[in-house]
Amino acid sequence: MEIIECVPNFSTSELKAVELIINEVKKTRNAFLLDYTFDDYYNRLVVSFVGDKKSVLEAALNASFKALELIDMRTHKGQHPRIGAVDVVPFIPIKNVTIEECVELSKKFGETLAEKSGVPVYLYGEAATSPERRDLDWIRKGEYEKLAEMIIKPERKPDFGPAAFNPKSGATITGARKLMAGFNVNLGTSDLKIAKKIAKALHSKKGGFSNVKA
Repeated sequence: MEIIECVPNFSTSELKAVELIINEVKKTRNAFLLDYTFDDYYNRLVVSFVGDKKSVLEAALNASFKALELIDMRTHKGQHPRIGAVDVVPFIPIKNVTIEECVELSKKFGETLAEKSGVPVYLYGEAATSPERRDLDWIRKGEYEKLAEMIIKPERKPDFGPAAFNPKSGATITGARKLMAGFNVNLGTSDLKIAKKIAKALHSKKGGFSNVKA
């Protein structure tokens, strides 16, 4: 039996929207909801579910279409970097499936989402179409607020959908990656300079530990 995990991140913490998005996963046959978290500070919903290729793709698309219907990025404020209502949708191989198969699944997701919604879609991680696009930070540069000017640059043309700013929904990032552990650390200070110094010491691209982001 093949098992794929999908961990979509949506730009909302509004309770009714959360319930409706989660329900799209719950009602998808052979897709199993593992967990979801959301909070007002980040104004972000992170969902985790597993299943086979067909069910995971269906659940991811249905949840994303519902999120695009409910979320308006023109009024979104939050502390987590983001470029769209359906911000990032990674597919992760768990059992009896390869990373290459997850890459193909992410491409199907991105192409379908773009065709049916008109939202620009970027491929990242193992599905990236250029070296710089492997990095979420590169794609998210400037975030939603700068997307209108970034998306028209030739080097930032979306992999699917129009190279045009969508004010309501922004853009979506999808791809394939391996398992990742993410967590928050509470510091005994409110000094942002100290927090940034610690993050810089940890981040792999700034001389820190390999494959670590902070």
